Amino acid sequence: MNASSLVAETVWREIESTRSVTDDQLSILHFLFGKNLERATRIVDQQGVKRISGEPSGRSIFQVVGESQRKEEYFCFAEHYCACFSFFYDIVNRGEQLCCKHQLAARLATSVGVCVDVKVSDEELALLLSNL
Repeated sequence: MNASSLVAETVWREIESTRSVTDDQLSILHFLFGKNLERATRIVDQQGVKRISGEPSGRSIFQVVGESQRKEEYFCFAEHYCACFSFFYDIVNRGEQLCCKHQLAARLATSVGVCVDVKVSDEELALLLSNL
């Protein structure tokens, strides 16, 4: 994990412990993530983050609404993967970003406790994952 990732992780943990975001924390996150943070906050404000959890396992994946006119939805794991184009282009191929706006939105919504929680069977969750 690089220094930027460690700083971000520390801030996320602070936010999770209080379920709120201070101006200082927002400044740090904005410095690390730039425009992606602004876009992520818009997605969270519009309740665009669903956490789909399988039962009884408790395993989960996020479904995050995009900002385009088509309102596409992307499946992601907040800390590791997103199915969007930007994840593969900016993060995997070019290494220019730590994560995409969908991952940030998932992490922010989880940290402040505003995810829309959806429960499905483990079988349904497995079907969703098999289509990624």
